[in-house]
Amino acid sequence: MRRFHFGLEKVLVLRKYREQELEIELGRAIGALTRIEQQIRDLAVERVRIGDEHGRSVRDAAEMRAFDRYVQRLEFTRKRLLEDAAQAERAVEEAREAYLGASRDRKVLDKVQEHQATEYRRFQLAEETKILDEVGSSLVQRRNRSS
Repeated sequence: MRRFHFGLEKVLVLRKYREQELEIELGRAIGALTRIEQQIRDLAVERVRIGDEHGRSVRDAAEMRAFDRYVQRLEFTRKRLLEDAAQAERAVEEAREAYLGASRDRKVLDKVQEHQATEYRRFQLAEETKILDEVGSSLVQRRNRSS
């Protein structure tokens, strides 16, 4: 009995590899988005901290201007990070779509392989049954000839 051979095995291997690569890419995109979101949270914490500190420590006009410039800088950074987050979310969505597409393509080939393997096993079982029937028939014929 020969072993089952899937003719599209190389294509299946390539699709599995592509799916894994896209999964890694999706993970990277999610990681980048998570880092940006963490920076936004850190910035908010800094804004609250500096606001609390400002009320207690402002002594003169120069300090007040420096504080205002720092707050403006924090606000500018926050806006930039929000833009980066929106872009990172788009990248995550694109990576997710690519990964899901590759996953579907691989699953299609998995189903084809499974179907062909099932058909192969049915065929092999039918062949084995036919061979066993022939062996049984020949044994019966030998017994009939010898008696």
